Amino acid sequence: MIVNELINPKSIVVVGGSNDIEKPGGKILKNIIDGVYSGNLSVVNPKESLVQGIKCYNSVKDIPQTELAIIAISAKFALETVEILAYEKGTKAFIILSAGFSEFDDAGKILERKIVEVINSVGGSLIGPNCIGVLTQSYKGVFAGLVPQLTSKGCDLVSGSGATICFILEMAIPRGLAFNNVFSVGNSAQIGVEEVLEYWDTTFNYETSSLVKLFYIEQIDNPEKLLKHCRSLIKKGCKIAAIKAGTTEAGSRAVSSHTGAIAGSDTAVDALFKKAGIIRCYSRQELVYVAGILQHKELTGKNIAVITHAGGSGVMLTDTLAKGGLNVPKIEGDAADELLSQLHYGSSVSNPIDFLATGNSKQLGIILDYVDNKFDNIDASAVIFGTTGMFDVTDVYEVLHEKMNTCKKPIYPCLPSPIQAENAVKHFHFLGRIGFTDEVAMGSAIAKVYNTPSPAEEFELPKVDIKAIRNVIDNSLSGYLPPDKIQILLDAVGIPRVQELIAETKEDAIKFAETLGFPLVMKVVGPLHKTDVGGVALNIKQIEIVSQEYDRMMKIPDATGVLLQQMLSGTELFAGVKKEDNLGHIILLGLGGIFIEILKDVSYAMAPVSKAESYTMMSELRSHKLLDGVRKQSGIDKEKFANIIVSLSALVNAAPEITELDLNPLLGKEDSVVAVDVRIAIEK
Repeated sequence: MIVNELINPKSIVVVGGSNDIEKPGGKILKNIIDGVYSGNLSVVNPKESLVQGIKCYNSVKDIPQTELAIIAISAKFALETVEILAYEKGTKAFIILSAGFSEFDDAGKILERKIVEVINSVGGSLIGPNCIGVLTQSYKGVFAGLVPQLTSKGCDLVSGSGATICFILEMAIPRGLAFNNVFSVGNSAQIGVEEVLEYWDTTFNYETSSLVKLFYIEQIDNPEKLLKHCRSLIKKGCKIAAIKAGTTEAGSRAVSSHTGAIAGSDTAVDALFKKAGIIRCYSRQELVYVAGILQHKELTGKNIAVITHAGGSGVMLTDTLAKGGLNVPKIEGDAADELLSQLHYGSSVSNPIDFLATGNSKQLGIILDYVDNKFDNIDASAVIFGTTGMFDVTDVYEVLHEKMNTCKKPIYPCLPSPIQAENAVKHFHFLGRIGFTDEVAMGSAIAKVYNTPSPAEEFELPKVDIKAIRNVIDNSLSGYLPPDKIQILLDAVGIPRVQELIAETKEDAIKFAETLGFPLVMKVVGPLHKTDVGGVALNIKQIEIVSQEYDRMMKIPDATGVLLQQMLSGTELFAGVKKEDNLGHIILLGLGGIFIEILKDVSYAMAPVSKAESYTMMSELRSHKLLDGVRKQSGIDKEKFANIIVSLSALVNAAPEITELDLNPLLGKEDSVVAVDVRIAIEK
């Protein structure tokens, strides 16, 4: 829980404050002073009586009651200091800048835990240890990085890495991006990224809170909390963009299912972010550009007018938008001809709108008015305007600012001359505007923002036979389940399956063949990869072949029986489940059979997956038209396929021990989707 004393403290003590501003305790004190903190400020330093003009105490025992303590002393003294502050000085908020805790060794981990216990006992809040501090509207409590002027119209930012905050600010501030609150959570001993998101959500006010939330995270400790509060914030009107780093695996990990081979931690993060409505970024530049786009009017359509006085830049931006799924449609007709007549000879308005290197502010204003009022097939403008250094472009940027105020459609400005047009760019930022410097990065950010879906709606899972599911799971060992137990699980959640029987003698095989009818499929029971060991026989139509195949398959190493199955036909489909660390289950679907190995054309979502999400997943496949039927080939019953995906969600909800699951193939027809081959692994 984040207490108000952390956000808006009436009093602050800097323990380890110094006159040396090259030390954390000195620099953070200077930043608080320079930030014109209005509360009571004091310092603890046994060697000083006055630090940077602020009264200094030799010991924390001597200070008055204090709401917030910023601690910049050796880790070994931190616990005693926190105890005195918490128990004797009424301190509820703590920021520990010092390193040497859980990130260092086991002793540091124990020390960190004891500090958290003390702070929890008084209902307090801890940021850090091992962080650069906090920026709020009340005080500028950081010791590193640029210190921006804060405004509620800016972005909120939280990061587990203090240095990354510094580098994000370095990139953001020169582009005019403003900030509201900044949290460096360091080791996240008590408060991590998820808890900061929770605070932003529970204290959100549409009129006064930031509408753009940014975060950098390496470890997702509580995916349910992250999902809950991101969903909630977005529904309240916020936009959220984030970097999740640390998703590759060092070394290799053996996987024995198609789902396991395809899905990994990065896929799980993608699925979680998609479900939450988070715009995922992969670099500081992308995060800053996306944040900048989010500070502009919302794009409500896919059609963009590219307006430029530099042909090459316009072409690059056009290519980028097209690759991102947006359109740069041709502009023509009487209004286009009318606009062209007001530009210099040689200009083009067909889109990109190129008004040449001699284009001026008046012409830019005319173009933007035409786009806003007369070109109904355009939803936004992307403007590229720099300079070769021959003339001042301040008047151009003033017109751009004016039109961004008055035009109904979004206008995205790329100002590619931050050196030669330095004064004009600074003036544009002074007006409160954000300007991008790279047209390709800007185009990519526009596309990413537009293409990120809204959070998935919550829904109620269908009722399933939980008693039967738990009976199977509770009475099974870790590893792959045998076919008879798989059948029980499928039946318990209502997933249609092909009729099949398991024979442990040749006589049973013959009897079961007569019961099921021909043609048949026979599969060895025991070996995991049946095809690799010759353990599958298809299209069996005679009892004699059943007998021969039974004898052959029982000679395969590890064979314990033979499964006989009705042989069906249809489009081969795939559905799978993978559990990834503490992120939960992801569900995948695509074409099945050998296509899953060759094409790997799959889409995925975080469980639980609704029927609506299932349809979206199908539409995301490159091969989605095959599901509808092409060239006289029948399609599949997409509703039944969606029902199976929802049933898988209910299954893993009832049996979280499931680590991998393959339905491959499912056979789909116009009126049915049936599971043919199923593999389920559990870990108790």
